[in-house]
Amino acid sequence: MSYSELFELNPSLIHLNHAGISPWPRATVKAVTQFAYENASWSSRRYEMWLQEEWELRELGRWLLDAESKDEIAFLKNTSEGVSAVAFGLDWKAGDNIVLAREEFPSNRIPWEAAATQHSVEIRWVDVNATDAPEQALLGQVDSRTRLLTTSSVHYASGLKMDLSLLGHALHDTPTLFCVDAIQSLGAHSLSVRESKIDFLAADAHKWMLGPEGIALFWVRPELYERLGLSQYGWHMVARAGHYEETVWEVAPDARRFECGSLNTLGIYALRASLNLLHEVGMIEIEERIADRIQQLDQSLRALECRILTPSEPNRRAGILTFAPPRQESEEVYKQLLERGILCAARGGGIRFSPHFYTPANALQFALETLQEILDSDP
Repeated sequence: MSYSELFELNPSLIHLNHAGISPWPRATVKAVTQFAYENASWSSRRYEMWLQEEWELRELGRWLLDAESKDEIAFLKNTSEGVSAVAFGLDWKAGDNIVLAREEFPSNRIPWEAAATQHSVEIRWVDVNATDAPEQALLGQVDSRTRLLTTSSVHYASGLKMDLSLLGHALHDTPTLFCVDAIQSLGAHSLSVRESKIDFLAADAHKWMLGPEGIALFWVRPELYERLGLSQYGWHMVARAGHYEETVWEVAPDARRFECGSLNTLGIYALRASLNLLHEVGMIEIEERIADRIQQLDQSLRALECRILTPSEPNRRAGILTFAPPRQESEEVYKQLLERGILCAARGGGIRFSPHFYTPANALQFALETLQEILDSDP
C-alpha cells in the first residue's frame, strides 16, 4: 500500500497546502469517529480510557520534540496561546529588548508587540530575507539587555529553514532566552529541544502534524518553570488535580501547570492518531520523501521559467517551496490553481506549494501540468 492510501482526499483535489491546513489521515478520522460514538453511548463511563489517550499523546509529543520526559509536554489551544504564555509570563523590565524577524507570522509577532507595549520593551526587528546568514543577523542584534530571541523554525512565506541549533548554542549560558514557533516544521522535519538548547516552543497541530485545529504542543525547559509566571488558573493545573475538596493547593510541578482546565479530549484523540502515523513512518523517511518532492517541484518550476523565492540550499529548505510565475501576477495564477482543485496558498509575493511525505508523484505532476496550462493560456 502506498502512503497516499492512508488518506481519503477527494480525487478532484491536489493538496499542496500542508503549510496551511492538512487533511486528516484515515486513522485520525477513525479515532475521532469512534470517540464520538463511544461518548454518545457510554458518556464518561470510559473516562479512564480518555486519560490513557492523553498520556499516550504526551509520550508521542515527547518523541517528536526529543524531550526528556512526557511530563514536559503541555497541551494548549494553539501556537498563539503558547507564545502568549511566554510573552506575558516573563518578568520584563523597562529597557529590555526582544529580537525577532520582520517576516514572522502574526502568531509569533503580535504577542511580542503587545508585551513590548505593555512593559516598555524594545523590539529589534531583523530582515532575515535580506541576508545569507539569517542566524547571525538575529544574533547581531543581541546585547546585554536582550531578554529573548524568538524565531520560527521555518518561515511561513519564504520557506526559509532556520538553524535552531546554531541559535540555541549561541544563546546558551547567556541571559537571553530562546523561543521557537515550530508549527512549520514539527511533523515535517526532526527537531530536538535538547540538542538545539531551546527554552520555549509552541506549535499547533493542524499543519505538518496532520492533526486538528484547536490543540497545540507547548514545551518549556523545566528549569524555567518558576521563571514563567502564570496568567490562567483552574482545577487541572494544580499538583493534586482531582482532589476537588482541598482548599489548599500548589501549582503542578510538571507541564500541567500550563493547562488551566479541562483538555480538548476530542483533539487529543485526533492528534494521537496522527502522530502515531508519523511515528510509524519515521521522521527520517518523512524528511527524505518531502525533500524529494520539493526537488521535483523545484526542477519543474524552473523549467517553466518560474522564479523560486525559497532559498536553494538544501539545509535551508523544509516542506515549503514558494515561487513567482514568469509573467503573470501571482495572485491571479493562485486563484486559477485553486479553481482547478490545486490547494496551495498565496504567500510572500508568490505561490506556496507545500507537499507532505505521502503526496504522490503523479499528483505533483498533475499540479505542474495544470500550472503550465494556466501560464500558456495567458495572452
